[in-house]
Amino acid sequence: MTLIPPPPSLPTPVHIFISFFFIAAVEFSGGSSQHFLTSERTTLLHLKQRWGNPPLLRNWNASSSPCNWPEILCNTNGSVIILNLLSKGVAGPIPPFICDLRNLENLLLYNNYLTGEFPTVLYNCSKLTEIDIGYNFFVGRLPDDIDRLSGIKWIELGGNNFTGNIPPAIGNLSALLSLSISNNLITGPFPSEIGNLSNLLSLTLSYNRFLEAVIPPEFGKLSKLKNLWVDNCNLIGEMPESLGNLSRLEWLSLSSNNLEGETPSGLFRIKNLRSLYLYKNNLSGKIPAVIESLNLFEINVSWNKLNGSIPDDFGKLKKLVGLYLFRNQLSGSIPIGISQIPTLRGFRVFNNNLGGELPPELGIHSKLEEFDVSGNKLTGKLPENLCSGGTLFTVIVFSNNFTGEIPRSLQSCHKLRSIQLHNNSFTGEFPPGIWKLSNLSTLRITGNFLSGELPNTISKNLLVLEISGNKFSGRIPEGISSCTNLRVLKASNNLLSGEIPTAITNLSQLFVLHLDGNSLSGELPSEIKSWNSLTTLHLAKNRLFGQIPPAISYLQSLLDLDLSENHFSGEIPPQLSRLSLNTLNLSSNKLTGRIPSAFDNLAFKNSFLNNPALCSSSSISNLRNCYAKSSHPHKIFAMILFLSALLILITILWTLFVIRRHQHVRDLTWKLTPFYKLDFTEANILSGLTENNLIGSGGSGKVYKIKIGKGGEYVAVKTIWNPRKLDHILEKEFLSEVHILGTIRHSNIVKLLCCISSEDSKLLVYEYMENQSLDEWLHGKKREPHCLDWPRRLQIAIGAAHGLCYIHHECSPAIIHRDVKSSNILLDSEFKARIADFGFAKILTNSNLGQTNTFSAIAGSFGYFPPEYAYSTRVHERVDVYSFGVILLELVTGKEPQKGDVDMNLAEWAWRHYSEGNSMVEALDPKIKQDSSYMEQIRLVYKLGLICTRTLPSSRPSMKDVLGILQRCNRLSEGEKKKVLNEKNIDDLDSKV
Repeated sequence: MTLIPPPPSLPTPVHIFISFFFIAAVEFSGGSSQHFLTSERTTLLHLKQRWGNPPLLRNWNASSSPCNWPEILCNTNGSVIILNLLSKGVAGPIPPFICDLRNLENLLLYNNYLTGEFPTVLYNCSKLTEIDIGYNFFVGRLPDDIDRLSGIKWIELGGNNFTGNIPPAIGNLSALLSLSISNNLITGPFPSEIGNLSNLLSLTLSYNRFLEAVIPPEFGKLSKLKNLWVDNCNLIGEMPESLGNLSRLEWLSLSSNNLEGETPSGLFRIKNLRSLYLYKNNLSGKIPAVIESLNLFEINVSWNKLNGSIPDDFGKLKKLVGLYLFRNQLSGSIPIGISQIPTLRGFRVFNNNLGGELPPELGIHSKLEEFDVSGNKLTGKLPENLCSGGTLFTVIVFSNNFTGEIPRSLQSCHKLRSIQLHNNSFTGEFPPGIWKLSNLSTLRITGNFLSGELPNTISKNLLVLEISGNKFSGRIPEGISSCTNLRVLKASNNLLSGEIPTAITNLSQLFVLHLDGNSLSGELPSEIKSWNSLTTLHLAKNRLFGQIPPAISYLQSLLDLDLSENHFSGEIPPQLSRLSLNTLNLSSNKLTGRIPSAFDNLAFKNSFLNNPALCSSSSISNLRNCYAKSSHPHKIFAMILFLSALLILITILWTLFVIRRHQHVRDLTWKLTPFYKLDFTEANILSGLTENNLIGSGGSGKVYKIKIGKGGEYVAVKTIWNPRKLDHILEKEFLSEVHILGTIRHSNIVKLLCCISSEDSKLLVYEYMENQSLDEWLHGKKREPHCLDWPRRLQIAIGAAHGLCYIHHECSPAIIHRDVKSSNILLDSEFKARIADFGFAKILTNSNLGQTNTFSAIAGSFGYFPPEYAYSTRVHERVDVYSFGVILLELVTGKEPQKGDVDMNLAEWAWRHYSEGNSMVEALDPKIKQDSSYMEQIRLVYKLGLICTRTLPSSRPSMKDVLGILQRCNRLSEGEKKKVLNEKNIDDLDSKV
């Protein structure tokens, strides 16, 4: 990942304003003249009114001096010189009378809702030196006479919808110090006239869709330029040699383009160059051997076609923090000097042709954080001191030719999160201390010659454990049950023995379990219902015996079952027919009887080989025909008689239970707490709690659809039963939360009409949603392409974003949902989205589990969990943002959140798919990718889903930003769909995953 964030594009007075504003405001306001105080206050109040009276400007009033307002800075005469309205919610066009602020120098309107074309009205603000209107909703072309802003020094236009060309007249703004037009719809070429801006310090043109633009050689004349950012702009051709003339350049980023040819050698001779980003282009040739840019702290030239060796001169870069050369064609060995760079934190050179041994001093002189040399031809041992600085969190060296033992020093590397050593030739006993590393989430050591026993204590945060193809022996320890978050366990082809411990059935999050090719014995545990997420179960080539447990039929997610080459006996449980298996292998066992009808067909013809006592009713080859008539009719009659009696008994008992339960419901004392005017009573609701009205159930209770009134209206009633009397504090807290949510009034949040409560139960009454949940339409029985086309999916995403934006940004205090998922997005008759189920049922159900009975306790559903849930219980708005990002990925890919791939959830899979450069079209739901007219909208939402599911919470956008991007996407005209709006720098994350 990139260790140093991009710098601000310009050293604007915004930063000066923040640092001295309060002192200056007090000092200057005292000398303000009455004239300026009166006239400019009138202008400002008029502006406030014209811009919709935003709540954040509540301090603006007719009785106070503007110089005392937080957003204003005045000069010594009491006249406004800075108007700072960053993120203040102002909306509408910029009116002409703004220039009545005759001394206005800095106009800062970043991140608002301003509209219209480029504000040429600002031509009349004669003293204006800075314009910041970035991240608004401006449209149209930049004016050809933009040079009328003759005194301007700073221009920020990024994050709007400007189209057309950059006017050549911009080269006449001789005073210009900073120019930013990133994240727009600019399509024209770069005007060479920009090269005339001799005072320019910063130039940012990133994230536009220029029509195969070429970098003008005239850019080499920008002798004072410090920052040049032209990422993702469809650049073609070669980089001009003149870029090497930019002697003051500090930051250069030309990533995610189509540049070709060799890297100009002059770039590496720029003394002040600090950061060089050229990744994801088509650059070829060798990296220049002579490097004089000794101030470089980050080099990223990954995802190119560079060849040759890594220059020895890289070892001279004593300030280098990150070196990223992955996915090239580099060969030769890694220079020893790189191991002696004291500042080095990130070293990623995977997927090259590098050979030889690693420098033995790696990690001794620097505090490495990430180390990835996978996919090369490296040999020898891993350096013993990789983690001597104690900061390493990834060691990724798979698919090389490493030998020897794994360094024992890794046992004390407590920050390690990922160890991937698979497909090498490591030998010896696996260091036992590594199993206990508290932050370890991924351990992949498959395909080596490692030995030892599995310890009883294993890291609780482990998500992926792959040890197949080694020489591990002994029993599977009972302590495996402590790995409650484990999703993938692959231990095939080892020397494991003994029984499969019952404790392994406690791993309820498992997706994949491979224990085949060992010497395991005993019966398969029968209590395996908790494996409700399991998709793959491989237990072949062991010594297991006994009957196949019918409980396997409860594993409704199971797709791949292999129990072959064991000693299982008895009949195949007919309950297995409930499963939707893609592959089934029960061959080479001792099974008897008939094959269940669901598998008695040619699709499973090889699934039952070498079971002589099995028979087939459909004459599957290699199996005998089942007898047409039984030789024991009296036994069959007795069995039928017994089952009939048992059925009658169960019916009687169930009838008594239902009668008693309904009597209990009627006998309770119920209290109705309304949040809207109701046309029904609690009696209407209680009488409707019948099995005929049941439409769903969950962990905390059931959901009923109940008709009210004579007009045919329905409500949805969620029941929450708790057999124990509720704690008084818990009861009070629950009602408080319900009251808060009951007072929410928003068109994209399901109405909570009332709460009906008794001593041991609660009934939550909601408006009924005719089309049920988004989950049903994406993954359930209602999956019909004509009903959920792309425009409707985008409509649903925008509606849900509106609801979340409201609770995050407009409720006081802010409300965090904590369980955002597609099954909690309900759809009305017109497919308008409503956010539902704010999780307060968990307050009640958790009371019996000894859990924290607070609304801030951890909630959520697997697949929607953000990564920080593995190490923190802190709840914040960005938890909802992550979950919403997963929903966006569901809408685009059609995949379920838990099923991105065999060992990854959807978010992890999407990031992997994107970072490996795979085609986005391959990832799309087949139901929507047929209509190419929406492809750019789909592409944007796909990338927005990736942004929302970033690992670091602080790097995710707010729901306000997410909503803004979706709204812009929805407003794209047919002609504009060729250009993606506001991609939020997603492409430069390819090397940071």
